[in-house]
Amino acid sequence: MNNLVTVPQLKTLLGRDEVKNRFQEIMGKKAPGFISSILSLTNGNAQLQKAEPHSILNAAVVAATLDLPINPNLGFAAIVPYKNTAQFQLQYKGLVQLAMRSGQYKTINVSEVYEGEIKNVNRFTGDYEFGERTSDMVVGYMAYFKLVNGFEKYSYMTVDEIKEHAARYSKTYQRGDGVWKDNFDAMAKKTVLKLLLSKFGILSIEMQRAQTFDQSSIKSDLTVTDVDDAEIEYVDNDSQMEARKALIEDVSGEEETNENQVP
Repeated sequence: MNNLVTVPQLKTLLGRDEVKNRFQEIMGKKAPGFISSILSLTNGNAQLQKAEPHSILNAAVVAATLDLPINPNLGFAAIVPYKNTAQFQLQYKGLVQLAMRSGQYKTINVSEVYEGEIKNVNRFTGDYEFGERTSDMVVGYMAYFKLVNGFEKYSYMTVDEIKEHAARYSKTYQRGDGVWKDNFDAMAKKTVLKLLLSKFGILSIEMQRAQTFDQSSIKSDLTVTDVDDAEIEYVDNDSQMEARKALIEDVSGEEETNENQVP
């Protein structure tokens, strides 16, 4: 489908009363501005203009449900083209935003690590000994959080470890295009933070939903279907489906325990 068809079709979809009412239901007074941002984003992205219009709309509904802006330059969420479909993609600032909204996190951060800044790590306790930066070379990325109950955790991945992870889970990385090529730094930060939160953090319902829909294309019509009942697929890497299912099942099973950890 070419852009001469997609943009007018998307504009027609967004002009329907049921679609406007759906965004109004989700976002209230912010709905008109959000709808305008969908058109602006599509008009400014030649590759996204080739995506099926309903897939763009569905990805936008997910972002609206999470109350995350879709301007990729802001770093919260994006609508990313993959072949002829659009995916919702969570960005690392969106992860931080959702974590802080939960009220469970006192501090959360993710940053690049320069050569010399990590002197030693105790692999049994997870404690790090930090040193002084010795060069401008980025050697890895570190994520950190501290819960309101005092529990804190660090996670560090080298640049090579992040590249290995991307090569395993992203076809776009394997091809050498897409967001990994355009903004490796942001994707690296998202990767290390997401893995840390998934393993050790407290995941709110919003965070679980965001991780479920991240890098997915939605097959259901979300203007009439509840988001949590949507049929989704991971077109960038099908092997993620089972891993994500396992994650959500683990989180759901531990949800009550996690809630009791926080005063």
